Amino acid sequence: MKQLLFSLFLVAVLSGFVTDSNNAYPPVANESFQRGEVITFKMTYGLFTVGKGSVNIHPDYFRINNRDCFKVDVYGKTVGLVDWVADVDDRWGAYVDTVALVPHQFYRFIREGRYKRDEWTNFDHVNRKIEVKTLDNDTGKFKEPKYYDAPPQVRDMIAGFLLLRNMDFSSIKIGDTVSVKGFFEDQFYNFKIVYAGKESIRVKAGRIRSIVFKPVMPKNKVFEGENSITAWFSDDKNRIPVKVNAAMFIGNAGVELIGYSGLRNPLNLVE
Repeated sequence: MKQLLFSLFLVAVLSGFVTDSNNAYPPVANESFQRGEVITFKMTYGLFTVGKGSVNIHPDYFRINNRDCFKVDVYGKTVGLVDWVADVDDRWGAYVDTVALVPHQFYRFIREGRYKRDEWTNFDHVNRKIEVKTLDNDTGKFKEPKYYDAPPQVRDMIAGFLLLRNMDFSSIKIGDTVSVKGFFEDQFYNFKIVYAGKESIRVKAGRIRSIVFKPVMPKNKVFEGENSITAWFSDDKNRIPVKVNAAMFIGNAGVELIGYSGLRNPLNLVE
C-alpha cells in the first residue's frame, strides 16, 4: 500500500493532457492559478489519515529552454503509525511553460522504504522528442537515457493538471466524456473522464461548491471497477482539487483538501 495512495493522488488529480496543434507553444489562457499558490491535502485509508501532501507553485519564474516557466512541486509523505511501516516521502515536480502550459522538465524523487528512484524527463516540443534519465543508485551517475517520439504539446501529469484547471466546461453536459492523454515514465496514456455534474461537498477546508468527474479506469488489480474513482474540483476559476474517493480491492482510499493559500480567485464556498 506504500505507493497506492500517493499514486492515486497523482493519477486522479494530476492526469496529463495532449492537444492537437502543430505549433510548439500555442498560448493557453490562464485564469486559474498564479505563482505562490499552495494547496495542502490529507490522504486517508478507511477512517484513518495515512499521509499528507501539497502542491506548491514557486513564487518566482524560472528560465528553461529560453522560456519562462512555473516551477511546481508536489509532495507526499506518510504520517503517524503508517510512517513506521510504509515510510513514504516522495517529491514530484515540473517546470511548466507560462504561455503554453507544457512541461519543459518533469522530475521525481521517490523514497519509499528501501526503494529509491531519481528520474528526470526532458521535453523538446520543437523537435517532438522526450528524454528520460534515471540516476543509478549504486554509482550516483545517470544511466543511459531513453528517447521517445512525442506528439505535439504532450504533457506530464503536472502540466496536465494545470491545463485541466483552465479548460472551459461551461457547455459540458452530464455524461460527456473528456479524452485525456499524457506521458509518464516510459509510456503514453489515454484516459477518459466522465463529467458527473455539480455538488457541494464538505471537507476540512470548508463546504465547497464543486464539479464532479469520474475517470474511467481500465481493468486492473488495484481499483474496483471502471467507475471506482470520483474526483471533485472547485466550481470556480481556481478549479482546485477538493476531494478524491477511490474504491480499491483492499478498501476505500481518498485525498481531501485541508488548506490553501495564494489562490488567484475567491474560492466558491457555501456560506
